[in-house]
Amino acid sequence: MSPGILGKKIGMTQVFNADGQVVPVTLVKVGPCVVTQRKTPTNDGYDAVQLGFLEYAKKPNKPMAKHLAKSGAEGAKFLREFRMTPGTDDLKQGDRILADGFKPKDVVDVIGTSKGRGFAGLVKRHHFRGGPASHGSMFHRAAGSIGASSFPSRVFPGMKMAGRMGTQQVTIRNLEIVSVDTDDNVIAVKGAIPGPNGGYVTVRRAKR
Repeated sequence: MSPGILGKKIGMTQVFNADGQVVPVTLVKVGPCVVTQRKTPTNDGYDAVQLGFLEYAKKPNKPMAKHLAKSGAEGAKFLREFRMTPGTDDLKQGDRILADGFKPKDVVDVIGTSKGRGFAGLVKRHHFRGGPASHGSMFHRAAGSIGASSFPSRVFPGMKMAGRMGTQQVTIRNLEIVSVDTDDNVIAVKGAIPGPNGGYVTVRRAKR
């Protein structure tokens, strides 16, 4: 079996399980994916496989076009690498990976880029409590001290401050696959996954 697959988030909906309960799911268009490169301990120092999501976009530059042509994956835009572990299939360059490699009840980790929220303050970005809301306080959603004048006389790196929020890599672990549509290469994952509709995601088999 493949260690994972690449896909694109379609959106959320809901399904009914056998008990009649409503289950929120996210639909993901996975594959077809092509093995664009096979890395081995002899040549590269580690065992991994590089997958390309076949979604024909604008023409890539010459080095990338030559790299993709070796596996017949011309036009693949989204590339990601998966480490190979004992027990996984010995994939080779040019192999295709589809949704039929997964089945309901499988547990996966989904990796994506979170939605961008723009410039955000401390309360929204870091969930600070804020100051008194009464009249006259003049300290409602502002930052407190970030570095005293006597010590440390500077601002430490990593200080929680206002800034750009979102657009970060987020991993949601241990999500259950509810259903698999092998005709359209669509899987339904229980719960929400990061990113907007149409965003690229990486679906790997759960590590924990």
